[in-house]
Amino acid sequence: MKMKKELTMKQMLKIVFVGFSFWLGFVSVCLADNRTSEGAKGPGGAQGIEARFAEKLSLSDMLSHAYASNPAVTASKQSWQVFIENYRIGTSYADPQISTTFYPSPIETRLGPQDWNLTLSQAIPFPGTLSQKGKVLESDVTISRLKLDRTVKEMVRDLSSAYYELVYIQKAISIAQANLRLNQELVRMGDNAYALDRAQLYDISKARAGTAQIQYDILLLKELEQTEKAGINTLMNREPNAPLGRAMALDPREPVYTLEAVYDLAMVHQEDIRIAHEAFEQSKESVKLAKLQNLPSFKLGLFYAGIGKPDVPNQPSNAGDDALGVQMGLNLPLWFGKNRSHTAKALALKEKARADKDLVANKIKDRISRLWFKLDNSRRLITLYEDEMLPQAMAQVRTAQIWVEQGQGSLADFLEIQATAYNFQLSLERARADFGQTLVKLEQLAGVVLDRKIQMKKES
Repeated sequence: MKMKKELTMKQMLKIVFVGFSFWLGFVSVCLADNRTSEGAKGPGGAQGIEARFAEKLSLSDMLSHAYASNPAVTASKQSWQVFIENYRIGTSYADPQISTTFYPSPIETRLGPQDWNLTLSQAIPFPGTLSQKGKVLESDVTISRLKLDRTVKEMVRDLSSAYYELVYIQKAISIAQANLRLNQELVRMGDNAYALDRAQLYDISKARAGTAQIQYDILLLKELEQTEKAGINTLMNREPNAPLGRAMALDPREPVYTLEAVYDLAMVHQEDIRIAHEAFEQSKESVKLAKLQNLPSFKLGLFYAGIGKPDVPNQPSNAGDDALGVQMGLNLPLWFGKNRSHTAKALALKEKARADKDLVANKIKDRISRLWFKLDNSRRLITLYEDEMLPQAMAQVRTAQIWVEQGQGSLADFLEIQATAYNFQLSLERARADFGQTLVKLEQLAGVVLDRKIQMKKES
């Protein structure tokens, strides 16, 4: 009875312990889920980022989100992984082969009938071939990694350019709305002046036409804003109509390098040039590999034969013993024309890679030169509008407005001056956006950020 009671107590303790373990695990899972949910809802989680996107846009937030979600970046990462695995596959020995043969009518030998045999063989390339192949495949891994870097920088370029364009469009909308309010005030003033016979009908018509034109500009700019936001959303792998708020203005940046220095930077850091250089280095290793592949490869193996008992009256002492043998073979590369073609093909690819390397470098330099001119031109336009033309136009607008209010000036002249100032405001914002977009494209070609110095190391 005591034993029964003791067992019952042990069982009860076991049940309590197991129950407590399950409860503890359940609470841990709930707390983990709660933390995960809070993380998703927090300012750094997915929902927090989406909430910030809907309110206002930051280029750094957008770039971080795009790096994690852009399909082109994801595909490029997986492509890099493919070549890493391909290196491991390509530098391994071929799988050993095993074969067996059964004889329905066994072959008679002195020791007895051969009932079956088993062969195990392994192909072995000429010494040094696998390591040389590894050097060629290692270049594939390096090129794939450079392509990943290029994809990321292209994503940064495209998203940054789209961001600059969105900033311009939203600023243009604000400028157009401010000018619309001014034009509407002019229409009101013109109507009053016309009622007092102090303005001509032509002035009123011109003011109304100018108002209609600005209203059309606002409509067009808002449609362009939605189009630009759809493009930005697709770069971040979001739905085209996902909400995006107002883009925060970016601080102006100025390159600290000369044109010649940008050329030098591109030769060292630009991914297309580095890919072409790596392809040329790979072609040199491929020539060595082609020469090694023209040499014999070997085959080693084991042979085992199952021998039955001989059906003879006087059996030898080793009758029925199974046979064991060692095999060795090699392939003979006797077709010298084919072998020479292998080497000649590798040499031709090497010269092609050399020419491609020079071609890519020349094209990059040409694009850098054109973008540098566009950058300089945008800088000149910014200075021209910001320091001279726009201040003068705005001063003329204020003067013309005072004259019209005092009845000393023409409404038509005021409208002409105001339209000029409106166009200068838009042109200044356009030049600023062009400067930012051109600088981003130039940085993608140079391979580095151009508004701060880096330590230069030239490739040998």
